[in-house]
Amino acid sequence: MSEITMRDRAGKDAGTVELDDAMFAITPNVSVMHQVVTAQLARRRAGTQSTKTRSEVRGGGAKPYRQKGTGNARQGSTNAPHYSGGGIAFGPKPRSYAQRTPKKMIRLALRSALSDRASEGRIIVVDDWGFEAPRTKDAVAALGALGVEGRVLVVVGREDVVTARSFRNLPEVQLIQSGELNAYDVLCNEWIVFTKATLPAAITTDTPRDGRTERTETPASAVHADDPAEGARDDEPTVQPFGVVDADADDDDAPYGEGSHAPLAEDAQPEGFDIKGNASSMLYHVPGSAFYERTVAEVWFATTEAAEAAGFELPPSQRDADDADEGEV
Repeated sequence: MSEITMRDRAGKDAGTVELDDAMFAITPNVSVMHQVVTAQLARRRAGTQSTKTRSEVRGGGAKPYRQKGTGNARQGSTNAPHYSGGGIAFGPKPRSYAQRTPKKMIRLALRSALSDRASEGRIIVVDDWGFEAPRTKDAVAALGALGVEGRVLVVVGREDVVTARSFRNLPEVQLIQSGELNAYDVLCNEWIVFTKATLPAAITTDTPRDGRTERTETPASAVHADDPAEGARDDEPTVQPFGVVDADADDDDAPYGEGSHAPLAEDAQPEGFDIKGNASSMLYHVPGSAFYERTVAEVWFATTEAAEAAGFELPPSQRDADDADEGEV
């Protein structure tokens, strides 16, 4: 992890703090940032524009003139699109411009944006604002002491009301809560100012859902409310990603207990472990199945019993086929 100097409200050194390389030191993915920002701006569109078709325009019920004998082209209604005041052909109607964006892309875009600002030295970490009362003059003095100019994104905690009220009247400052941090707001501002409590860090935890185990990435502030820099609480153990060696773990080769094995270098198959497990879907695939060759193993199992004991299941299509075979017998 890289270290930066943490400062106080007066701009003086207050020690150092480590920036998570997974959040602040990756190679920015410009195409993903563009797609995520485009989707975010598209979702903001109201989509309430509307025009009237010929059936919705008022009037025009009578035939404007007789069918024959006038020398003009035959007409049935003045509501037709080629008439002034008539309906609009293929005009816009109310619609939603929302685009579906995978969560992994959203997280990658945020990490890319933060890494881009960190590479330019535009990330500042403040120990604590320490405002005794809401006062805009104190906020202006703090920004001047930190040496930031231009547009500034100040990341505050949910309970830090005094800080939010101190900065909210400054037109060049944008306030955002740590849980609402996104790539668009990071890219729209020149400086990103965190506090020690709101500094994000990717920590992998186990979150139960419907009897399964889901691997999610959460900011450190959500894991340890008292002091995010201290990491997770003792009763909330963190889980290392597959392939990462944990020096404190008793058995690095069995991330899901006995009968499981982490992938080897370059996703090689461990000897004696033939069953592939996918931690994202919590499904396992046996040799010879339809998805076996197309599945990249995030964990290997020696037996199906070991996979099911770890919470993994067969794909629904294979479960239905097994049930049908048992019925025929």
